Amino acid sequence: MMARRMSCSCRDEVYVAAMPLRASKGPAKLVFSTAYSLNFWEFHHFMAEGEAVVYDFQPRDPENIWVALAALSGRKVDGVILERKLQLLPTRKCWFVGYAKGNESEAAAAASKFNKNWETHLRIGHHDCRNYSQGLVECLTGKQLVLEHLRQAL
Repeated sequence: MMARRMSCSCRDEVYVAAMPLRASKGPAKLVFSTAYSLNFWEFHHFMAEGEAVVYDFQPRDPENIWVALAALSGRKVDGVILERKLQLLPTRKCWFVGYAKGNESEAAAAASKFNKNWETHLRIGHHDCRNYSQGLVECLTGKQLVLEHLRQAL
């Protein structure tokens, strides 16, 4: 998920972006990249963005083939929450979903609190990047089911 500071407002814009799933080189990477290109929703990795601050929940070692197999088989794997800055928002598969409640410091504090409380054992389809992005969007904007609305609109 991404958030970005608006120049004419005191509130952060909140975005959701989809990226291809990361995989080890070879057939797995080819499959994930192809599925992303063909818009197979289940093969998108979601993250939230802010003032070009990106919040992301993913496996601790996403390019490890054994981690990928464990995750795809429905087992829990160690996850990690990443926070990093971007210079620009992605130009594709990036959607504005609303404004963060409160000012910049309140939104950052809310995201930090959300991240501290987020369970980091990842389980695809039950507790993964989609659940994380939806939860963080709801925490920041108050909007519910944003990813489901995006999925239905596409």
